[in-house]
Amino acid sequence: MTTIQSPLPTQLQTVRARIAAACHACGRAASEVTLLAVSKTVNLEVVTQAFEAGQSAFGENYIQEAVEKIMGLRHLPIEWHCIGPIQSNKTRLVAEHFDWVQTIDRLKIAQRLSEQRPAGLAPLQVCIQVNVDAGKAKSGVAPDEALALAQGVATLPNLRLRGIMSIPEPASDFVAACALFARVKGVFDALNAQGLALDTLSMGMSADMEAAIQSGSTMVRVGSAIFGARARVN
Repeated sequence: MTTIQSPLPTQLQTVRARIAAACHACGRAASEVTLLAVSKTVNLEVVTQAFEAGQSAFGENYIQEAVEKIMGLRHLPIEWHCIGPIQSNKTRLVAEHFDWVQTIDRLKIAQRLSEQRPAGLAPLQVCIQVNVDAGKAKSGVAPDEALALAQGVATLPNLRLRGIMSIPEPASDFVAACALFARVKGVFDALNAQGLALDTLSMGMSADMEAAIQSGSTMVRVGSAIFGARARVN
């Protein structure tokens, strides 16, 4: 795993300042946006340093790696989010160890998570992933299929549907990024208009969080701006 040399408190402070400035620019309170630190490939020591610097919510893409971290840091009150794709044979691990899942794009996966969630744990907090621009390399349900999936997920007893997550393709500039994120916000608003009472709109990463916040994001998923660039894991 990657060991990060940069001063984490400074990196986190810089990211939080970006969030606050973006919120101020569009008349929102900084408290309306949650920072999710994306800690894939980052080792236990560095996650602990980030926690000690005030970061308590972490997102993980790779389930087996994440479970090892969750078990190794179970003495810390960390909120763990699964933000990577979930195969059927990994649903039990996710249901048993994570607090949140942001990548539900099939009812079958949601059903398995609900069935496999241990009775002693709180309901799994979940978002459905929406592929708003039909990016071929991205997972997610099409916008016109989001309502049916959300309604199905909302009926499952051991899940709590919180909102939607999206990873649009990189845009050419700020205005173009805002336009993409506005489409995601439109899906979010449409689901709420159907009575789903969603409160989480997870969109925006290191390079485009300002555009996402301008467009209504309530959670940004930031990795490289906190931990630095990391090698791609296949």
